Amino acid sequence: MKHYTDIFLDFDDTIYDTRSNADLALRELYEAYDLEGYFASFADFATPYWEANTALWSAYSHGEISRETLIVERFRRPLATARGLIVTPDLCLRMSDTFLDLCACKSGLNPGARELLDYLHGRYRLHVCSNGFHEVQMRKLQSSDTLRYFATIVLSEDAGANKPSPRFFDYALRLTGAQREHTVMIGDNYNTDITGADISGIDAIFFDRWEVGERGVATHRVTRLLDIVGLL
Repeated sequence: MKHYTDIFLDFDDTIYDTRSNADLALRELYEAYDLEGYFASFADFATPYWEANTALWSAYSHGEISRETLIVERFRRPLATARGLIVTPDLCLRMSDTFLDLCACKSGLNPGARELLDYLHGRYRLHVCSNGFHEVQMRKLQSSDTLRYFATIVLSEDAGANKPSPRFFDYALRLTGAQREHTVMIGDNYNTDITGADISGIDAIFFDRWEVGERGVATHRVTRLLDIVGLL
């Protein structure tokens, strides 16, 4: 088995159960802004939100839109389907601030995440590698009591580039002092985590959380986090 010394770990939807935590925050947001008066149901708000959010994060990861555009558009698009609601950039920004505050205090992890971190910690140097926003990621790491596991927090805002750009991974290697040939990336997003690592000459373990079945350039593929224990 190849000898690794450093592990780059995606945070959102790999360690942290971003989708479930965000669903909780989204419902709280819906109630806080009295959106039941403008939508027939919560689903009528949440469904277009997730459609917009997924598309916008993909565009942001590839450098096609700015952070500011993502923040406004992911709320403007679902709110534009509301009945009788006047949608302004100010409203979208206020909702975004509230939503991020609600998300940041959620602590849910994916099944097996805590056990995996306990196993890896002390055996390897662990580093978060995330495209998430700086202030939000730090709060989520603290809320979920996972900050203590990591030697380094590598964020795209500091790197000046998002995963999958080689600029992100080159920055991560410089910041952590990790050696390319002794580093492995673990992540759930095939396009940003796995393809990005491969382009940069770094091994990758694809956490196929959504069971899309794609292994491609991944060094290994698992559908459960604890299956990684048998690989490292």
